[in-house]
Amino acid sequence: TQEMAEPPGLGDERGEGAPGAPAPASPCLADNRLNLDVYPDGCGHFLQLLERHRGDLARVEFVRLSSNDRLLGTALGALPLLRSLKSLVLKGGHARDEFGSRQPGSLTSLPPDFGNLRCLTHLDLSFNRLSTLPSCISHLRSLRVLLVNHNSLEALPEDFGCLSKLTFFSAMRNQLKGLPRSIGELAALQDLYLSENALEYLPEEVGNLHSCTELDLSGNRLSNIPDSLANLKCLRRLHLHSNLLVTVPASLASLPNLSRLDLQNNRLRAVPPEIQTSPFVRLRGNPLGESEPSPQPDEPSARSLQRLFLASGEDSFTVTSEGCRVFLDCGICFCFPPGAASVPLCVHFRILEPDPRWVKLRHHDVLLSPVLELQPHGLEFQQEVEIWMPFASPQTLQQREVVIRTFNGQSWSDLRTKVGQRKKSKKHVACCSVLHFSWFLVVSRLVENECKVPAEGTLLFSSVDPDIKVIFPPGVTEETRSVKLQVLPISAEEIEEISAAAGCRASPLLCLSQDCPADFLRPVRIQLPLPLGVTGLNLDRSRLHLLHGDLQGQTWDDITSQVVLEFTHLYAIFEVTHFSWYWLWYTTKSYIGGIAKKVYERLRMYQVNFIALQRKKDPEQVLLQCVPKHKVDPVLKKLQDRYRGPEPSDMVEMFEGEQFFAAFERGISIDMDRPDCVDGRLSFIFYSHLKNMKEIYVTSPVDRKGQAVKGQVSFYRGAVPESVPEEASRRRKGPDSLWLATLPIKLPRLKSRSGDNSSPLNGFSFPPLNLGNAETGYLTQANLLSIARRVGGDWQTIGLNLGFTYQQIERIGYNHREDLDKQILDMLFSWAKQNSEDPNCVEKLITAMKESGRQDIADEIEAIIELGRQKYRESIRRVGLEQESSTEDSATAMV
Repeated sequence: TQEMAEPPGLGDERGEGAPGAPAPASPCLADNRLNLDVYPDGCGHFLQLLERHRGDLARVEFVRLSSNDRLLGTALGALPLLRSLKSLVLKGGHARDEFGSRQPGSLTSLPPDFGNLRCLTHLDLSFNRLSTLPSCISHLRSLRVLLVNHNSLEALPEDFGCLSKLTFFSAMRNQLKGLPRSIGELAALQDLYLSENALEYLPEEVGNLHSCTELDLSGNRLSNIPDSLANLKCLRRLHLHSNLLVTVPASLASLPNLSRLDLQNNRLRAVPPEIQTSPFVRLRGNPLGESEPSPQPDEPSARSLQRLFLASGEDSFTVTSEGCRVFLDCGICFCFPPGAASVPLCVHFRILEPDPRWVKLRHHDVLLSPVLELQPHGLEFQQEVEIWMPFASPQTLQQREVVIRTFNGQSWSDLRTKVGQRKKSKKHVACCSVLHFSWFLVVSRLVENECKVPAEGTLLFSSVDPDIKVIFPPGVTEETRSVKLQVLPISAEEIEEISAAAGCRASPLLCLSQDCPADFLRPVRIQLPLPLGVTGLNLDRSRLHLLHGDLQGQTWDDITSQVVLEFTHLYAIFEVTHFSWYWLWYTTKSYIGGIAKKVYERLRMYQVNFIALQRKKDPEQVLLQCVPKHKVDPVLKKLQDRYRGPEPSDMVEMFEGEQFFAAFERGISIDMDRPDCVDGRLSFIFYSHLKNMKEIYVTSPVDRKGQAVKGQVSFYRGAVPESVPEEASRRRKGPDSLWLATLPIKLPRLKSRSGDNSSPLNGFSFPPLNLGNAETGYLTQANLLSIARRVGGDWQTIGLNLGFTYQQIERIGYNHREDLDKQILDMLFSWAKQNSEDPNCVEKLITAMKESGRQDIADEIEAIIELGRQKYRESIRRVGLEQESSTEDSATAMV
């Protein structure tokens, strides 16, 4: 899905600081353009220009301002003075919260004299707070492009049809319930985007939009559509997914130029044969062939709820008061019971890579899933919504529990979680119920036993080891407290191996915590089992040590002499007044604190190997992965049919959530810029139960026509993680401590083709391309050439998903028969040339790749786009700092 529709014909309007466009040092007047939306005080600079150099502004035709600017109201009053103005952008969304969510602008209306801008052809008011369309817009008779996405519009004015020159209108993500009949008077309209509103009906006059080529009505509440849509003979793409359609007219199949009809996730139980057999129709997520359910006297069950199946490119869906079940392509699903949402609600979601800077794991936690973000944040549902999240199998994690953890913007907390396994796929899933949306992930933690401690006292014992008990006597507290108990069992073999001391034994590790900072009023009795093989009969008290550790496990103190230890045949009993870690050791060593610290540290570390494999059919495609030691053989066996490479690296140790880097060396480099590159190195975060894997393309500056290139990839540690024990931290410092492993990479010699002495573009001549828009960056001609090299035999499927007709695909194949490279290049660059002025074309390209089963290429394109976003944000921050440091100088420079 598209985050925001943008008009064609304005591809040359690049915001300053955007990738692909030069970034100025100050907000000056560039020719006839004023691009001030990337500056934190853009409206202020505009007002200064108007005051000091009003004559220079007479020739301004293009203006961009941020509606998040505090001086927007003052600037609005001055904008009608620019009589030559042709394009005006007053978008919000330039301010973001700490998690990257866009904040709407402050625009709620426009001054009446805006209607005097007779030359205005392009107006963008997206990401604002408009509840009605300003009346002055109907006086802009030259207007060709209008965008009001992400506002709160409930209706369009009745005279909306007077904008007779309008060719592009987008009102995505508003609250429109209907359309005025005058919309049929927009005879020049070519693109109409009304997705994710609350439309319940369409007027018959929509069928009068005879110039319309793309119509997006997805994510609304339409139960039927008028037959008059069959009059749209120019229509190429019709998006009707995620509605409530129960019927569609058969005449849609006869539209001569239609290349895509999306009817997914509706309530269609039957469709006309002409539509069902058309190759450009999408019908997934409909109850086709199912009978109408009989009405039930009770509230509908989850089985009778509407089911929505979302494709990989979609990032939102609409929930009504009737409820629904939603299935994401990644396996996540939601259940909204009837009445959970009182009004139609558009839900947005993102799957995020876990970032240790804000995904804070506790000691011995193991991450089992990526992060799921659901919006809107803070909105309270009328009934609890179920969230089902698949997670990595924790088979090697014994005596632990799986929970869903949520983040409220400040801290993480664990939710009551049910765990199950899907019957068909056998995948493990975790389920929680929530009234609010935020961020969610799945972790495996030590089993947590909890109880409330009243003034009368109580008993708490471990479900992992029932021999571990905590006894709270009467009078232990004045007010009720909440107490938690966790146990980490440790085998005798682990103790001996890590400590390298024969005869060392230890009890399970006990962690006690409470929600009150004050000590208990009376001592609390704790019972721990004696270490394995030790009983009260053979006990040598001089060898027994009770250790107390801080919450971070950094220090372990021997408190044997500070407490009274009692012994039975199987247990040791002692009393304390405050809680932390407790550990019972049996050894001949006199100083046990250092040994315990080393063992505790090693218990948090994982033994891993690195692998670097090259695809057999394409050696330039390299797979890098960090694999826990016990998974190496199964992983290699799974990959051996498609990849080859050296033996895995030697074993190294890493913490959960630790950063590391991969660097290609000795004549090999990464084929293109990536957002996960830091100083030329690929950044990874190690999570023991997630795939620490990246598949990338490499290249070499060496001429491979004469020789192969023998290079290597080396792995290095990143910054020292927080809360790493001091001893481990010291080992991660020094000249060679950051290096982990090195593996060879070989790029074979290129085979020259007979008679081929030209470049892949031989016979083609294409102008330089910049596909995309300023805020996301651009795909260049070089990027497309790199993508073309990966396409291979899938080019026809990709072409069809890009909107080519079967006849066009056949013509390309015939024109370049027996030359696959030219077929791919002709298809890809022909599409790029036709769509170069559509700022959403990159998103369409990504979607086409995913629909064609080429997730690898889609990931590559998304990586380029993410890098564009990153550079764009950096340019904004950079220019913003320059402005803050020298506002007066900048104003002077605008002369």
